[in-house]
Amino acid sequence: MSEPGIIKKLSEDVVNRIAAGEIVQRPANALKELIENSLDAKSTNIIIAVKAGGLKYLQILDNGTGIRSDNLDIVCERFTTSKLSQYEDLQEIDTYGFRGEALASISHIAHLTILTKTAASKCAYKASYEDGKLKGPIKACAGNNGTQITVEDLFYNVIARKRALRSPTEEYTHIMDVVGGYAVHNSHVGFTLKKFGEKTDLKTPVNSSVIENVRIIHGNSIARELMELEIKDETLKLSIHGYITNVNYSHKKGVMLLFINHRLVDSQSIRKAVDSVYSTYLPKNSHAFVYLSIELDPKNVDVNVHPTKHEVQFLYEEQIIEKLKACVESKLLSCNSTRVLYTQARLPGATIVEEMVKKTTDAAKVNPNNMVRVTSDVQKIDKFFRTKPIETDANNYENTEKTNEMPAKEGVKTTDNNDKDKMVVDEVIENSLIEEPAVINKMPEKWKNHSALDQGNTSYIDPKESFKTRTFKYERTETKLTSVKQLRMDVEKQCNSNLREILANLIFIGCIDLHKSLIQHSTKLYLCDTTRLTEELFYETMLYDFQNFGLIKLSNPLPLEELFVLGLSSQESEWDPELGDMREMAQQMCQLLTSKRTMLLEYFSLELSSDGQLLALPLLLDNHTPFMGALPIYLVRLVTEVNWDSEKECFDTFSRQTAIFYSQPNPDNTAESVKSEQWKQEHVIFPAIRRNFLPPTSFVSNGVILQIANLPDLYKVFERC
Repeated sequence: MSEPGIIKKLSEDVVNRIAAGEIVQRPANALKELIENSLDAKSTNIIIAVKAGGLKYLQILDNGTGIRSDNLDIVCERFTTSKLSQYEDLQEIDTYGFRGEALASISHIAHLTILTKTAASKCAYKASYEDGKLKGPIKACAGNNGTQITVEDLFYNVIARKRALRSPTEEYTHIMDVVGGYAVHNSHVGFTLKKFGEKTDLKTPVNSSVIENVRIIHGNSIARELMELEIKDETLKLSIHGYITNVNYSHKKGVMLLFINHRLVDSQSIRKAVDSVYSTYLPKNSHAFVYLSIELDPKNVDVNVHPTKHEVQFLYEEQIIEKLKACVESKLLSCNSTRVLYTQARLPGATIVEEMVKKTTDAAKVNPNNMVRVTSDVQKIDKFFRTKPIETDANNYENTEKTNEMPAKEGVKTTDNNDKDKMVVDEVIENSLIEEPAVINKMPEKWKNHSALDQGNTSYIDPKESFKTRTFKYERTETKLTSVKQLRMDVEKQCNSNLREILANLIFIGCIDLHKSLIQHSTKLYLCDTTRLTEELFYETMLYDFQNFGLIKLSNPLPLEELFVLGLSSQESEWDPELGDMREMAQQMCQLLTSKRTMLLEYFSLELSSDGQLLALPLLLDNHTPFMGALPIYLVRLVTEVNWDSEKECFDTFSRQTAIFYSQPNPDNTAESVKSEQWKQEHVIFPAIRRNFLPPTSFVSNGVILQIANLPDLYKVFERC
């Protein structure tokens, strides 16, 4: 007869690894715990970087309250938390975390590093952990307020778990689902998710709205079909707020974002109840998008029923589900009158009642006063003006040098004084051609063969594109300067979502002159100040592409001193004799700018030689080069208008002056020059505005964008006539 086994107490290391395996089942679980810690710390901006689906590298950076330096020695031990002191507190818990197991579990199956700084501390502190204990001494270092947690080599000591996981791509999809869910629910917090060293995949602005974040994350096809849902019941101490799609949207894989007391959870009973209501209205095996935020009395909710807190239990479940089903049913019934139905084409030989077909198609017709005309070859503004044809396709875009000479020859105007100096500068500028690849200067074949519909820019662009970092074929240099990030945040805070919607889906109508253009959005016509729009576009480009500009190389370097003399002499009527000799002033300006050449090249791609020669200008936008005639004044303003003493103000004022320089059109009134400027506005400037531009709220009132016509209003006028 065999003997019974001996019961032994497991070692602490084994216990901790078993617990870690329950809590952290995949990288998305670890990230969920870290995001909840950041939200508990009152963060308003959370940045997440991932490598190999989170298995190789997972980093989260927030601007929350941080961790006290004297708590860093125990922060990764099990059951250490700042959110709970006794068991009774669990009955009224209003934070995400409460067990104090997340960091401890992660540290037992990965290499964990914490860098944190509180508002009261003078510096940040960095500590590394292994198996819940400090790996070395806590080090003081530089850092911003908040916490940065880095998890490397997840499951390095749990090989079986690591092999059981699927591809890094699938794990990254799970991470995107977690970040997307919390971004929708916490719309006041800005979320950024990207793969390490690559472009940003998800970015939501601070102080956004639920609908806007749904549009950014899930697309406009869902956002435009959302209906708001709200339930309140004092008896059950229940409050439900959410958004559900109407009957016009359906998908094979539905999305349900369920938050109970602000926790992202899953409830099969609620999911089945909602699906049962939608099954009456949607095609078979189709599902809807549902976002629900349910708030209950904390005493009625048990959050401690699942290791990953993925499930909760609550009282009065049946009554709450019945109220939810009734509310969803009423919402779907109310939108049934606006449902879009599609008819199948008649098969050969099939018989059908013609009147039924006619009724179906007539109901789907759009009234003329609400119809959006987008066929550019029929309604292009050029159609209504008889102009002499100009051969631009063959002549203007096949000769690279001819195209590039134009800005230089038009660039500098001279007066009778100091003719010799100015003639030298004119000659230098004329001989200094801008070297760019021939592909940029030639008109691409895709533009020659564009259909009318393509030229009208009629495809819908989601405004979420505006919050994505510009993408390049090469790896970007990510700036870590706080001043630049603050300037970007200022741009995003000032962005007007209504104007962004208009500009993101604009249809270019035509140029009135070099400074005014007409655009269309839906049934409305707008008059735009092109110069001011372009200036703001280039200002934002300077901030978002900081340290990532291309170069416009000059074949012959330009002498800075001569350019400064030319710039100062152009304002000779305003010259103050007390400032001394103009050339001496030019020499001092040249010395100042040359002393900054290392910074200018690294940050802005403005290349200067040590002997005072201008070698290259930054390339802000493909197919766009600045008007070289404004170059001397631009350089003068870099010295006089840029605040070189303050980092943030320096970047701000330098970007503004550069944007002003690049936004100036060529003032030459020749037909060829005007045609070239108009082509550039239509095919270069306005497509960039559609993709990336964040219009500030000030544009609503300062006349940059003015509505001048509305199709329904015009029909009313014609009806009276």
